[in-house]
Amino acid sequence: MSDSSQNSTQEDTIDLSRLFGALFRKKWLIIGITLVFALIGILHGMLATPIYRADALVQVERRNTVSPLGNVENVTNTGTGEFNTSAELQILQSRMVLGQVVERVGSDFIVSPVELPFIGDFVLRKGISRPGFMEGYPHVWGNESISVARFSTDDSLRGQSFVVERGPEDTYYVMQDDNRVFTGTLGRPEVFYDGELELTIESFDAAEGAQYVLTRQSMPSAIRSIGSRLQVAEVGGAGTTTGMIRLLMYGENPSEITRSLDAVAQTFLTQNIERQSEQAQQSLEFLQKQAPELREQLDLAEQNLNDYRSNLDSVDLSSEAQAAIQRYIELDTRLDELEFQEAELAQRFTPSHPNYQALLRQRRQIENDLQELNARVNELPAAQQEVLRRTREVEVTQAIYVNILNKVQELEVARAGTIGNIRIIDDAVLSGKVAPNVARIFILYTILGLLLVVGYILLKELLKRGIESSEQVESVGLTVYASVPESSAQHKLNRLLKRRGKKTAKSVVGGVLAQRDPMDLSLESLRGLRTSLHFTMMDGRNNRVMLTGPSPGVGKSFVSVNLGAISAMAGKKVLIIDADLRKGNLHHAFGQPSAGGMVELLSEELTLEDVIKPTGIPHYDVITRGVIANNPSELLMRPGFEQALQDLSEMYDMVIVDTPPVLAVTDACVAGKHCGTTLMVTRFNKNSVREIRMAKKRLEGSGLEIQGAILNGVKISSRGASGYYGYGTYKYQ
Repeated sequence: MSDSSQNSTQEDTIDLSRLFGALFRKKWLIIGITLVFALIGILHGMLATPIYRADALVQVERRNTVSPLGNVENVTNTGTGEFNTSAELQILQSRMVLGQVVERVGSDFIVSPVELPFIGDFVLRKGISRPGFMEGYPHVWGNESISVARFSTDDSLRGQSFVVERGPEDTYYVMQDDNRVFTGTLGRPEVFYDGELELTIESFDAAEGAQYVLTRQSMPSAIRSIGSRLQVAEVGGAGTTTGMIRLLMYGENPSEITRSLDAVAQTFLTQNIERQSEQAQQSLEFLQKQAPELREQLDLAEQNLNDYRSNLDSVDLSSEAQAAIQRYIELDTRLDELEFQEAELAQRFTPSHPNYQALLRQRRQIENDLQELNARVNELPAAQQEVLRRTREVEVTQAIYVNILNKVQELEVARAGTIGNIRIIDDAVLSGKVAPNVARIFILYTILGLLLVVGYILLKELLKRGIESSEQVESVGLTVYASVPESSAQHKLNRLLKRRGKKTAKSVVGGVLAQRDPMDLSLESLRGLRTSLHFTMMDGRNNRVMLTGPSPGVGKSFVSVNLGAISAMAGKKVLIIDADLRKGNLHHAFGQPSAGGMVELLSEELTLEDVIKPTGIPHYDVITRGVIANNPSELLMRPGFEQALQDLSEMYDMVIVDTPPVLAVTDACVAGKHCGTTLMVTRFNKNSVREIRMAKKRLEGSGLEIQGAILNGVKISSRGASGYYGYGTYKYQ
């Protein structure tokens, strides 16, 4: 496997130790954010509106429907002997039932107080009194209430809200668009909007200015509202039918949900009874219609019989004829009952239904018996046949008429005593509060806060582009000469410099840390670098050291300035050159002006002696940038730059050349050709491995050999590991 493939594999590896290290470093942030979310959870649980539940239990009993017109076996038995609970569940939730519930409990009328934001419901529930500084505000407090005796609106105003505001003494205002349009008196019926609104407010126990919102919902909206809070389900195991139905109602007002659930159960029972009595009512109406007609037929039959007997004086019937009459009465009565039953079955079943077919078979049997009886009667004398026929008509019609009168009485009794097949087993009772569960909300918020902060830290860590250890720098083939800790003292010395035309300010070195705070920890690392450079420069072709970096902001100038200072303090004669002819800011570190520096020297406006300036530290001089050049790369490529470096090498023990970032411009590649030692300054958590590799490749492509690297700005508490990060486009102007 090639070196590039190995490096790519290393960069693609997620180092768990680095992730755990990041979590450990941010432990107080994790604890803090988690505690904040836990506190929010507690507040949410305390402020959330409680939701209560009421339950009731009803039973759907097994029933068989038998026609009141007769007790014909296997004919009018229309029940299956099974529960039809699914149909009853649908009826329970139908608009027919819920609409009657809305009318019964008046749930289409809503009175809502104008509450404080966020905590209004909590204030009302806890009964917190209105403080003095809240006088005149429209928000309702816990010790305030309103009693509305009548609120009637036209259908055109249903769904529209009306705001009423407490006025002085016994008055109130009806508001529209925050304006007082009507004034009413407490306890007195009032009519507004040309009679479209009738309002009677019995009492308004609230501070002046408090407001309530009155709304009369449309019937569909009220039905949807109560239906959304109602749950019905059959009680029983899987695959079994018990006929027991559990009713549940949810809401914020305990008394309202129990009243509504009781109304649902009572309405369900009432409509079931009405449904059961419908059949008896239909049969009763049919019989009441037939009774007068039969009475007329009976009177006519009696008149015909009497007239015939009068004409023939008297005709006695034989015993055989008497028996035939009784048989006629029996068969005709039975046949007439079957006709009534057929009329009833025809309203519910088709002729192919088993019950209908059974009735037709019995009817055919009776008709056959009548035909046989007629054949025997035809053998009697003619006079007796006529008397028998007329007597039969009278007797049969009378029997049927009496039977119908009896059935009418039975049906009236049955209709009055209908109880249905629904029983209310348990009335509605409040079963407790179902929400909010403060403990659950607390746990969920705590977990959410923990997951969010941990996820943020891990995501930020995974997306980090910067290196975190010297091993990552060495993975590209560079020796790390020093790992310089981040210095808080240096941050205090830095200055913010805002260039003309730029919106943001840039931090530049504003002093020499080695001079201001020589005991700073970062300087100890630079002293180690000074020692390493001493041996490295012994093998170099000159005493010139170039410092560059992959990108801006790596702290290259800080390292250059303080490396030169501690070297000078060690007895060496040191010169530092600001070779960043575009944006160099070394002059700020020594309190020197930028003008009169390297640009003027290379432009042959000043001599070498003219551009060397003291730094205020013995044996330590500086050549500043000079005025900003339009052609910095061309100036560095002039022979004068190489000649100046040669002359300076003879005058000083160490010449430090501070150059621009190598990935931004080519100046470092030009200046590095004249320096015997090249060091690359990298920044902790800023430069990526790929950036360092590209900078190294660019320098080596220009024929430069990089002796080593410096890892600057290391956070001592951090734990690093190698990783793979991308790089962007750099501009350096």
